[in-house]
Amino acid sequence: MAEGYCVKCKAKKEITDGVEEVMKNGRKAIKGRCPACGTVMFKILGGKAAASAVPPSASEPPAATPPAA
Repeated sequence: MAEGYCVKCKAKKEITDGVEEVMKNGRKAIKGRCPACGTVMFKILGGKAAASAVPPSASEPPAATPPAA
């Protein structure tokens, strides 16, 4: 999984039981536990999470078609 810093052990350790989350600001992060002491560890990942999977055409109103002459 991911390696994070445990503030209780004061060392970098592998995060166990990690779950990927999306924070309020849209960034991705991993939250899990320290394998040695069980303290909650949190690591912010690079980049923003993908926007909602709504196609751009669905959010726009349909274009008016010219009448047949």
